[in-house]
Amino acid sequence: MSVRSGVVGIWIIATGVLIGVLYLGRSILAPFALAVFLFLIMEGFARIIVEQVKFVGRKVARAISILSVLVGFGLFVGLLAQGIAQFGGQASEYEQKINNLIADVYGLLQMDSAPTLTQIIFNESGQRFFATIANATGDLSGDLVVILIYVAFLFLAQSAWGPKLDRLFPVPEQRDQVREIGAAARRGIETYLWTQTVISALITFLTYFTLIALGVQNALFLSALIFVLNYIPTVGSIVAAFVPTLFALVQPELPAWLPAGGENASYIFAAIVFLGVSFWQFAIGNFVQPRIMGETLNLSALVVLLSLAIWGAIWGIPGMFLSAPLTVLMMILFAQSASTRWIAVLLSADGNPGGVISKPANDDLVITAETADT
Repeated sequence: MSVRSGVVGIWIIATGVLIGVLYLGRSILAPFALAVFLFLIMEGFARIIVEQVKFVGRKVARAISILSVLVGFGLFVGLLAQGIAQFGGQASEYEQKINNLIADVYGLLQMDSAPTLTQIIFNESGQRFFATIANATGDLSGDLVVILIYVAFLFLAQSAWGPKLDRLFPVPEQRDQVREIGAAARRGIETYLWTQTVISALITFLTYFTLIALGVQNALFLSALIFVLNYIPTVGSIVAAFVPTLFALVQPELPAWLPAGGENASYIFAAIVFLGVSFWQFAIGNFVQPRIMGETLNLSALVVLLSLAIWGAIWGIPGMFLSAPLTVLMMILFAQSASTRWIAVLLSADGNPGGVISKPANDDLVITAETADT
């Protein structure tokens, strides 16, 4: 009993130390983790190009992959800048609509002296709120530069990984085992990233045409935000449904198909936009995504939700984006050892996380041929 208590105590202490290191080092570790996953996206894209286009070499495919990701990132930043400029050009009209909305809310609650948007922004609480947003935006801009530098050095260091692995694990069996674990982890993370990208792109494509059909202004900008938000499990899809709704609620010019006049026209328009956007989030999130995610990743939905809360508390917004792939990585790594396999079983959806371990007579742990391809 004392041995078991000692093992449990070691696990608790080790977990606490690890969480403390992750939290205290979040300014360094979170950007590096984002860089690793961006690197894996580029490498996965390059691998697809090589497999599908036989005459393209590895170096050319890698260059195409890097250029494609950078161009896509540049287009996204351009969309954000264009959207912000468009909203800025109608700032006075949006402010009037927001003031009317605040007055309606105060009237509904039977409260007097409804404040204006300007008063809310420039009071003490508003200044603290927007200062926090400004600081987060500044930190994100700095992190993006650091992430790109990390990615560049990951590509430069890639060629040396093989020789280093040979020197770290001189025994061929151990080296093969480490390579199998690394390959399984890479496949699992790449599977998640590509699957989530396809799902986000599908939702964004359908949402964009829905917003255009309904007459929502700046639909391309809102769709770009939805694409990014869908990378955050569960919470992201909920926020993605409300973002276009809020913008529709304060849109200065309502579409022509709405009945003319009426105090509730903006609310009716916002409700219709919410139903249109939520339909795609609900339909794809409940029918398409579970089939793809469940068959490829084998992650429990409850575990994904808990990991979102935990990684969000440790690393903030980057942790929310990385929560699912980090959980995939943890499940794969825990499945490779007999002493930690029970954790992988708890993380998995069906209790079979893969990475089947056999223990031969010499007590060396070896991954069998049944290692699951996540």
